[in-house]
Amino acid sequence: MHSRLFSRLAAKLKQIFRPAPAKTATSIPASKNAAATPSTRSATAKTSTSPRLDSVASRETNQNSTRSRRRRKSSAPAAKPDHSDQPAAGSVSFEDYDASMSGQIDLSSKKKIADWQIPEVVRTDSSATYFQDFLLDRRIMRAVLEDLQFEKCTPIQALALQPALDGQDLSGKAQTGTGKTAVFLIATIQAYLQSTAKRKRNSPFALVLAPTRELAIQIAKDAELLSIYTDLRIVAVYGGMDYARQRQLLTSGCDLVVATPGRLLDYLRQNVLDLSSLQVLVIDEADRMLDMGFIPDVKQIISYTPKPAERQTMLFSATLTPDILNLSARWMRPSPAILEVDTEQVVAEGIDETVFACTSQEKLPIMLWLLKNEDCHRVLIFRNRKRDVEELHYKLQRFGIASEMLSGDVDQKKRLRILEGFRSGAIQVIVATDVAGRGIHIDDVTHVFNYDLPYEAEDYVHRVGRTARAGQRGRAISFAGEDCAFVIPDIESYIGRALPITQPEAQMLVMPKSSGQPATPRQSNRRGRSQSKARNRSSSGARIRRSGPRR
Repeated sequence: MHSRLFSRLAAKLKQIFRPAPAKTATSIPASKNAAATPSTRSATAKTSTSPRLDSVASRETNQNSTRSRRRRKSSAPAAKPDHSDQPAAGSVSFEDYDASMSGQIDLSSKKKIADWQIPEVVRTDSSATYFQDFLLDRRIMRAVLEDLQFEKCTPIQALALQPALDGQDLSGKAQTGTGKTAVFLIATIQAYLQSTAKRKRNSPFALVLAPTRELAIQIAKDAELLSIYTDLRIVAVYGGMDYARQRQLLTSGCDLVVATPGRLLDYLRQNVLDLSSLQVLVIDEADRMLDMGFIPDVKQIISYTPKPAERQTMLFSATLTPDILNLSARWMRPSPAILEVDTEQVVAEGIDETVFACTSQEKLPIMLWLLKNEDCHRVLIFRNRKRDVEELHYKLQRFGIASEMLSGDVDQKKRLRILEGFRSGAIQVIVATDVAGRGIHIDDVTHVFNYDLPYEAEDYVHRVGRTARAGQRGRAISFAGEDCAFVIPDIESYIGRALPITQPEAQMLVMPKSSGQPATPRQSNRRGRSQSKARNRSSSGARIRRSGPRR
């Protein structure tokens, strides 16, 4: 009896753990895979030969087999669910970072170079510098020319790209939106592809330091686009996201780290990251680092890296003040290249600037008229104080203009959602302070309004630099009221030319009718307090009546 029982049990176990037949892989022609654009690569199947990806696939297969055994499925393999309609894992949008708490670029988003050849340059401008003029790796060149559709170099690219490719240390003066990010990323990726040095898993090849989270995310996204045909592993490190998750990504392997100073320094102190083999160090927006008090953190981070003679260091700033140059002299090899874009190009080309001389009361009707009568798709409005941002935000809503506000009081998750909505077009108007607006690096901003002129001339350049990025055109409109017109001479001295000041037309000064909704939080609070007082008076009266003599 026992023998029959054991025989039946053995047969049952054999049926449960019967191995499933191997699946037949479906290959995708290399030409089709290579022709996929960044916007469509998430819907294209990918074939990988990377050991890292193979190990991931192996783990997934083992997990699927275990699930099949537990569910006692038959030997026929189940159909694999189709995830082709899901976004690519390597996409570095604000929404992805918010949802996944991840800062790593998944190599499954990488594409193959196949048999693509560098096309001959068609020179339509004899004075321009073209990307084909540089001896770039074919994998970089395809991303630049075919995917990103770059042809001519911007002034800072024409000036700084060759020294950067040659491995020189350099300090570059360039405003945001002039293409400086492509300079240090292309040079870094080129150096990575040419390097044969061995590194530990948690020892990156290159480090880019940025002052804000949004700038770090944008640089990581640009790096992913430029390295789409390589195996470069990118990790973005910044505050406001899952600490343990970012730590895991750093220890699992990274080639390029893009980070804000505070969070990175925490990991360095815990020996999570090893910068002893670092080959390239980039400090972006060094002037902002100085203004925001990050220089002590940057100095500590640099102390973890090799000596200046053993690495390449690139620094970019909107201004090369003596303080910035002194810092660069400490962090670089002797005689670094100092590159400056012409003074008249401090404000990027393509920005149509207008300054309206008006009173404080005339600012709102002028702006409402412009928002109604001009082609405004993405609008940034700057104010100097948080409470003024809130006040203008609710005023716009009362006039039927949907807007969002960004200030230091907005938490990181909400900030990322607002910026993603702004990027996608769901949000068209943002009212922001300078601190909140520094990290906004979004293309196709059509209008920038300086509702209040900034107190610092440098901030004017940073504000208007949010539009006309990457060779596009945009409008920068400022209001010179009695409260802030005194800064105009400083701005003109800083940019090296006079601002175009004009008077508003009479039709611009007519205030449109408002819908009367919604009220500002202050008004709501005042209304709530008034209603509460009225209820208290009413209830108090009722108690008095009840306390009287009974009839």
